[in-house]
Amino acid sequence: MKANVTIHRDFTISQIDDRVYSSFLEHLGRAIYTGIYEPGHATADADGFRGDVLDMVRALNTPYVRYPGGNFVSAYNWEDGVGPRESRPTRLDLAWRTRDNNHIGVNEFVDWCKKAGTKPMLAVNLGSRGLDAARNFIEYCNHPGGSYWSDLRRQHGWKEPHNVKLWCIGNEMDGPWQVGHKSADEYGKLANETAKAMRLFDKSVELVVCGSSSSNMPTFPDWEATVLDHTYDVVDHLSLHMYFANKEHNTLNYLAQTETLDRYIQSVSGVIDYIKAKKRSKKNVTISFDEWNVWYHSNEQDKKILEGDDWPDAPHLLEDIYNFEDVLQVGSVLNTFIRRADRVKIACIAQLVNVIAPIMTEAGGPAWKQTIYYPFLFASLYGRGTSLRAVVDGPTYKADIASDVPYLDLSVVRSTGGDALTFFVVNRHLTESLDFSSALNGFPAARVVEHIQMTHPDLKAVNSAANPDNVVPKTVGGTMVEDGALRCKLPPLSYNVIRLSV
Repeated sequence: MKANVTIHRDFTISQIDDRVYSSFLEHLGRAIYTGIYEPGHATADADGFRGDVLDMVRALNTPYVRYPGGNFVSAYNWEDGVGPRESRPTRLDLAWRTRDNNHIGVNEFVDWCKKAGTKPMLAVNLGSRGLDAARNFIEYCNHPGGSYWSDLRRQHGWKEPHNVKLWCIGNEMDGPWQVGHKSADEYGKLANETAKAMRLFDKSVELVVCGSSSSNMPTFPDWEATVLDHTYDVVDHLSLHMYFANKEHNTLNYLAQTETLDRYIQSVSGVIDYIKAKKRSKKNVTISFDEWNVWYHSNEQDKKILEGDDWPDAPHLLEDIYNFEDVLQVGSVLNTFIRRADRVKIACIAQLVNVIAPIMTEAGGPAWKQTIYYPFLFASLYGRGTSLRAVVDGPTYKADIASDVPYLDLSVVRSTGGDALTFFVVNRHLTESLDFSSALNGFPAARVVEHIQMTHPDLKAVNSAANPDNVVPKTVGGTMVEDGALRCKLPPLSYNVIRLSV
């Protein structure tokens, strides 16, 4: 089986926004408590943040982390999470049927971000609250002093403003499961007025308005058209969400789901263009894909809590244990974002620790990297620069959602400095190796630096606290540049990162 690819130095898609390698933390399960925050842990610092988790997050170099939700934010009072810890109320979270003691709030989260080498992407509550709480929140966070809310922050011990520049105007407001769910018209009007108020405080903030929480929603894509009709002039990005599952245990159908993701992005881009034309606007609104990941492994165990009568504190919720098959899926999702770099400017893997996350912890015990940690790491490290257009000639297969899914899934990135070229390649074939060849037009001095590869004989193989290195990348040989082309053999069901010096 063969696949031939052609690229050219001058045939580009777009500069890749570094923010496509962002992440997400919600007050859900153990994402915060025993995830990033566990006072008394052997690695905890003076503020109670786990040092082992901080080390793994720093290595990912994730530019932004979205917080505090998620479904949680739609009934969240941000004021509950500020001030002396002993005075903070314990609240019932309606979204996930748990209790939250509010020991972590916006100030502590911003401190954690600084330690982790990232920045906060904050969400405001447009479910149970609205414009007034949002404008107070941004004043509390960003005003230097001399006003009620900024002086309150200073009294709480944070003298300097947080200068948060990226804000989400609600979360998944199209979803009937959302506290304070609204119609597109209701939400669009409220989001518009909220965005206007936040811009009256600071014209330089970037605002993300809610699009559809999946392409399967019955209101898609009318929701986008209606909401953007209200908000196009005052927002910068449109939020989209999508999760991937192999509930039927069919690997080829599972890996084909990125075709739906690509169509989702294309369809929403068309709606954005339509509203732009309707408004006679010169402004470009782009896509913030601020929730995405594989999510299905934990569904059955989660029912015990989500359908129960207890309100536990930081329970084990949405703790998907990822396998090698999920490496291939996550790698292909990231490839899709790179190929759509002209449209997708922000993306957040959901989430970061314990809850459908690349990092897992045990309370009082170790932290370890899940299988999907690695494709996200390599994309973040080597996927920054310019996305190149690649023409692929190779075999395809028929899946439930498409009849011509390529076995070869690929993206190509030229580094910001222009001196490196990285191929991110997935061979989806179940049994056959792929003879891979790519013409390197415009790169006469290209040479192979390294070929990183992930394979495993068991698609269901996982990492664990007892065996954290069961599924890990390795460096392989045999990859070369010959007669102006990159050549190698890709094993079946493999994820590959091929780095060239140019």
